[in-house]
Amino acid sequence: MGGLKTSLILAIATLVMGSSASVKAIEVQVKPESPRLGDTISIIIQMDQPGEDPIISITRENDSETEEYQAFPLNSSGLRYRALLPTTPLDESGKLIVRVSGDGTTRNIAIWLGDRSFPTQQITLSPDKSSLQATELELNRVNELKNLVTSEKYWDGPFMQPNAGRISSVFGVRRYYNGVFATDYYHRGVDYAGGYGSRVIAPAGGIVRLVGLESKGFQVHGNTVGIDHGQGVVSIFLHLNSIDVQEGDVVAAGTPIGTVGSTGSSTGPHLHWGLYVNGKSVDPVPWRFEGIE
Repeated sequence: MGGLKTSLILAIATLVMGSSASVKAIEVQVKPESPRLGDTISIIIQMDQPGEDPIISITRENDSETEEYQAFPLNSSGLRYRALLPTTPLDESGKLIVRVSGDGTTRNIAIWLGDRSFPTQQITLSPDKSSLQATELELNRVNELKNLVTSEKYWDGPFMQPNAGRISSVFGVRRYYNGVFATDYYHRGVDYAGGYGSRVIAPAGGIVRLVGLESKGFQVHGNTVGIDHGQGVVSIFLHLNSIDVQEGDVVAAGTPIGTVGSTGSSTGPHLHWGLYVNGKSVDPVPWRFEGIE
């Protein structure tokens, strides 16, 4: 009887150990811990063994639609991944449900997206500027840039300030143009009041994917440079005077790319820097000061 009892205990122990060994785990870390509207949310996933790339999806409270985002490996081990989730001033604050799936395991993470107030601004455009309409060419080229998702990561650490001028308009500003409120609009970037002809640099490494000229149809954006920083992160620079790069050029943080101007729909010399993550305009400030892995 004693031998039978011992055998049963060993069998149960073996079964438990076997079951434990087969359990797969996913650890998920969210940065920042308390995101607000306009922030880029970094989802870092730690797998316990190599396998298929994890799938990231997000559902917003009171919204049945699900958005999926690609996760990219952070090292060669096949165990650590990161996905970037953009938020904008047009989103609703509240609960987000992030689902992380991989190797037959799924984790649901609740994230509370905090509210944030954005200032309003009155913009007066002259008749010749207010009547400008974006051409099909510039809209198509700019949309292509904003939705780029390439596998390589070119940035490293916090982004640099692209111009030495003071900030004249912050991210997320709601605007009245000639007294009319722009519905569903927010300022998709940061404006720097740099002097005419002052230098503009690449804030981080990347590949120049777009060079647009006012003389070639970029009537609203003006002379434009777009940089792909990789993995769904792109920068766009508008209203330039001169452009010092060509499409396909590889740039490092600090590489001169042009000078400040007032081309396109602009009220005066300034640089507009827009930062897009997976097709949505996000606040560049956290990328400059905290940096995102």
